[in-house]
Amino acid sequence: MTAVTSEAGAPFGAAPPSGGEAIVTRGLTKRFRSGQIAVDALDLSVPRGSVFGFLGPNGSGKTTTIRMLLGLVKPTAGEYSVLGLPEAEALPRVGALVEGPAFYPYLSGAANLMRFDTADPTAPRATARHRIAEALERVGLSAAAGKRYRNYSLGMRQRLAIAAALLGPRELLVLDEPTNGLDPQGTREVRSLVKEIASDGTTVFVSSHLLAEIEQMCTHAAIMRTGRLVAQGTIASLSGGLAARIRVETPDAAGAARVLGALGLADVRTDPGGGDGGTVTAELGGHAPERLNAALVDDGVAVRGLAVERPSLEDVFVRLTGEGFDVDG
Repeated sequence: MTAVTSEAGAPFGAAPPSGGEAIVTRGLTKRFRSGQIAVDALDLSVPRGSVFGFLGPNGSGKTTTIRMLLGLVKPTAGEYSVLGLPEAEALPRVGALVEGPAFYPYLSGAANLMRFDTADPTAPRATARHRIAEALERVGLSAAAGKRYRNYSLGMRQRLAIAAALLGPRELLVLDEPTNGLDPQGTREVRSLVKEIASDGTTVFVSSHLLAEIEQMCTHAAIMRTGRLVAQGTIASLSGGLAARIRVETPDAAGAARVLGALGLADVRTDPGGGDGGTVTAELGGHAPERLNAALVDDGVAVRGLAVERPSLEDVFVRLTGEGFDVDG
């Protein structure tokens, strides 16, 4: 538990409760000497056992927040709790990957982990080999334990970095941009690994600027913008405030728009397109898609395609900020 005095010197009240949360912050702020506010009064709650996505464009304050939580950067103001424990007790229970550890390219994966483990004064020497073998098995690198790091693929290198964070028993795993720069295969490997780790009861806190990845990987998320928190909650609740839409592809866009409007669908939009086709979208509301399709056909409107479009985290971000977001990296 860490409480920080305010910039005016007045002490804050009792530190935030964290009975059901792995991470809690209240008014957490970081102002640099230049005057730039990297994190501005952050109130964050990360439930235990969740896979929590910490979202925001590059420069939104994600890494600075992580560094404060890990004791690497001193906050300017506010308070925070990690695992509900004093910092000295909490940190040994936290595994972290922030910008990746530096591995030796000419050493094997196992040898690199041995050097990494030796540098940790809290790690018991007698169990080093067992813990390294266990960490490699957990990330699926047992067969490549003797392979030199320089011959690892990008996905294997990232999994080895996660193994380094799992050399001891961890209640919380913090990953800063774990899929950044990976190809699709490497991204799938890391995504699957994160889900496996969480299934064992470990809380996983994942920072990323890739919304699509967070949607597939996480149970909860928070969205940052220019140092401020703009939304947080379960993935379902974040997108629940936006209405699903029906999308109809048809050569008779005007006719489809007329039918959907007559059925009471709201916000009907028509894109005539070019040639012999067009697209019509509308808020789905409580209508069944199959009934809408039948109504269109019964009215003589040819339907080439019909789909339901669910709101995404990108839609949520655009609604909250009026800005686009780097979805693909």
